[in-house]
This record gives sequence, structure tokens and C-alpha cells, in this order.
Amino acid sequence: MTQENECLVQESKAWATQSLQRLMNLSLINPAQIQQVSPAALAYIGDAVYELYVRTNYLLPPKTAYAYHQRVVAQVRAETQAQQLASLIAWLTPTELEIVRRGRNAANRPPKRVNAEIYGRATSLETLIGYLYLTNFPRLSQLLQQLNFIEVDAHK
Repeated sequence: MTQENECLVQESKAWATQSLQRLMNLSLINPAQIQQVSPAALAYIGDAVYELYVRTNYLLPPKTAYAYHQRVVAQVRAETQAQQLASLIAWLTPTELEIVRRGRNAANRPPKRVNAEIYGRATSLETLIGYLYLTNFPRLSQLLQQLNFIEVDAHK
């Protein structure tokens, strides 16, 4: 990766994080209510936050809509999310590990193309992201910055 592209990637990550911060300021859930949210609901929110972060991360350098789509789909697949969770495990606090465990246990039936273990890990990542989005946005930003997105050839 060239130095210019590396700079664009870092700018994209910062921009993606700032965009999520603006959304966080719109949150209508107070801290007491968050304790009532189920792991499945946290995963539901986490899925949306993760996809928005990935989409925003890929805005620079500019690409075609097809290229954006290919890159985002590669990141939001259960298999990739499970790999991303594995890369974060060493960074997680005991409370975060408990959220991950609860998310894995809350995973519903996986799609036919994914085995249950991978699907559970992907749901765990989404649950963690949803939880941190609602409770500790600076920590979420810190963890999202640790992710390394794989590059996809959009012309395949």
C-alpha cells in the first residue's frame, strides 16, 4: 500500500469514527434503559453500527458503487466478523468478554451457508459493538481502530 493510500485509509477510519460519534449524540436510550436491552437487540444495533462504520471507512479513495458494495459485503459476512472478533479478544476487558459470551449464547439459527460456531462469534462481535455504542463510545472507537479490513478485488 502506498503512503498516500495509507494516509487515505487512516483519514477514512477517523471520518468513520466521527460519523458514528455524531449518531451517538442522537441516541435516545439512557444508561438505565441499556441494562434492559437483550443481547439479540444489542446485536441488532451492533450490526447496523458495524456496517455503517465499514461503509464510511471505504469512502476514500472514491470508488464505484459496485466496488463499495464488494468491499462492504466482504467485511459484514459472518466469517469475516468472526475473524475480526478473534483479532480483538486480547484487547477486551472482562466486562466486554462477558458481553461477547452473552452475544454468542443469544445467536439464533445461522443461515445455511454458515456453521453455528462462526455465526455465534459474528453475533458476539455485533453484540459487543451494540453494547459499546450505547454505553462507551470512546471505547468502541478504540476497538474499531484495531480492525484490519481485508482488501477485495471488486472486479472478480
